[in-house]
Amino acid sequence: MFAKISSIGLIGINAFHVEVEVHIRRGGPYFDIGGLPDTAIKESRERIRSSLYVCGIKFPVAIVSVNLAPANTKKSGSVYDVAIFMAIVSATDLVNPVPPDCAFIGELSLNGDIRSLNGVLSMVMLAKEKNIKSVFVPYENAREASVISGIDVYAVKNVNELIEHFRGQNMLKPCRNYIPSFEVYGEQADFSEVMGQQSAKKALEISAAGGHNALLIGNPGCGKSMLAKRMPSILPPLEFEEALETTKIHSILELVTPETPIITKRPFRSPHHTISAVGIVGGGKVPRPGEISIAHNGVLFFDEMAEFSRHKLEMLRQPLEDGVVNISRVNGSYSYPCDVIFIGAMNPCPCGYYGSNRNRCRCTPKQIKAYRAKISGPLIDRIDLHVEVAPLEFSEITSTSKGESSADIRKRVIVARQIQQERFKDTSVKCNALMSKREINEYCIIDNDSRNYLEKIFDIMGLSARGYDSILKVSRTIADLDESKNIQKKHIATAVRYRGLDRKLL
Repeated sequence: MFAKISSIGLIGINAFHVEVEVHIRRGGPYFDIGGLPDTAIKESRERIRSSLYVCGIKFPVAIVSVNLAPANTKKSGSVYDVAIFMAIVSATDLVNPVPPDCAFIGELSLNGDIRSLNGVLSMVMLAKEKNIKSVFVPYENAREASVISGIDVYAVKNVNELIEHFRGQNMLKPCRNYIPSFEVYGEQADFSEVMGQQSAKKALEISAAGGHNALLIGNPGCGKSMLAKRMPSILPPLEFEEALETTKIHSILELVTPETPIITKRPFRSPHHTISAVGIVGGGKVPRPGEISIAHNGVLFFDEMAEFSRHKLEMLRQPLEDGVVNISRVNGSYSYPCDVIFIGAMNPCPCGYYGSNRNRCRCTPKQIKAYRAKISGPLIDRIDLHVEVAPLEFSEITSTSKGESSADIRKRVIVARQIQQERFKDTSVKCNALMSKREINEYCIIDNDSRNYLEKIFDIMGLSARGYDSILKVSRTIADLDESKNIQKKHIATAVRYRGLDRKLL
């Protein structure tokens, strides 16, 4: 007796198709699972035996061989329990034939209940790509799975429901597609609550409009963290495809709930400086996404950036450049997307008061040099905007008038992003910060006067090639905010003004 049932596995956040093959023949009793299974899969034998007993089915007194194909790919986790269970009952003719375009995912409990899983969204997306018409998922994961249209999702609480369904009794009905309502901005902290700091606000507006990384430098209490935490309120709303990309990462880390299974607002992550390097970029014995990937399509904020070890900061260089984290292990390679806007905030020295007119700095030159040396030149080159956040005056602190709201700033940001979407509609580039050299040459054309100005700046500041490109990218974004087709000298001058602090303070 033979049966073959489809299931879906996961490697990192990437799903792959698995065929569960069962062959039952005389002999035994013997039950073995092959196809590079891990311990969790091997332990499924007892869960399957117990679940069969709950259904009133005796486990075959025979040799039961299970193969998880492709056999050369490592399988892990308990996701295949339900598929193996269905393959056994199908091979023994205890249910009607299971259509080949059905897939099963889920973990069994000893009483036959089907437990929820992580990463279901990735699995259902792959099932649709493989032309699978129906997928049976744990009841608690059904809402997450049903966000994918074009495939029937069945929510199953226990194995008895599956048995009855495939015997033609008490047929299960496909779930209605879940349509998430995307986040409104009313509950978020607002820029109108920030007094003064017009230059810093403008810098973050440019950052949001072009997807540029930014570094805020200033004395303690001047509002660096307050500004950064309001960054999500001026970003464009998540598009549906971006929401799916982000949810795939959050799903495998149990950061979604059955009630809100889809991420509908841009993530904001602010890890403490004591976090490990693996916690930042991902990894581990069983590689998992780090904070930079959890913040995908959102903001990664490092408060007190200079308190992070240099090793941890240097690990950001490649991910910020490429927008993806690649992790290699003996059992395979893992890739996690990390298209983020990185915001760093730091004091100018260990005590925080270097350059202050109100408080005397107590740091020695050696301490200041060591403090700033944690931020390397190559990392600074990957941060497009360097913003000096000045202490507030008494009149600004006590003012009762509100500043410009996040909603007003966001309108300009959305217009600038729409200009960029039209500009890059035939490419994979989403915003100005992601332009390659080819796009820079095509879309960042400047006149001779601007070129001569930039040549002088290049020599005075000692810019690298990446720093030069960065100024052009930021200039393009400033021009987009002005709805200007061409980059003008004033746009370049503004970009240069937000580029000088790495030479002045670092």
